[in-house]
Amino acid sequence: MMRLRGFALALLLAGGASVLQAQSLGRQAVPRAQAESVAVTTSVRSQYVVHCAGCHGLDGAGSRIGNVPDMRQLGHFLRLPGGREFVIRVPGVMGSGLNDRQVADVTNWVLSTLAAASLPADHVPYDAAEVQRARSDPLVDVAAARAGLLEEARRLGVPLD
Repeated sequence: MMRLRGFALALLLAGGASVLQAQSLGRQAVPRAQAESVAVTTSVRSQYVVHCAGCHGLDGAGSRIGNVPDMRQLGHFLRLPGGREFVIRVPGVMGSGLNDRQVADVTNWVLSTLAAASLPADHVPYDAAEVQRARSDPLVDVAAARAGLLEEARRLGVPLD
């Protein structure tokens, strides 16, 4: 019994020493009242930042380097036959790690904020069921699909590049 108490005391002291050491080395996180809201990425904008902004940028502008599309023009795709489906079938969307509801929410957020100027007046928001259907038919050749849509945009006078 004495041996068990000694072991427990040693563990307690070792744990206390670890905390003191962490504090002295500046490694202990300081509790903040807002810590939970900072850590949770449940807002749609936060999901965009975590899953999309790394390539498309916080403003959605994309980049010519790497041929990253400009999300500010995303609404123009909705004016094209097959464009609505294309938007949610691209690998970056399908492989984002977001579930169907989150993909719909983030896509709708992008369209209503970053791409608001290009959004058709008759736009119907995406829903989880539409995303689920899109997942069952992934794009095989994204470049060819995009090139076809860009050609159709030129033919119809839709401002896409």
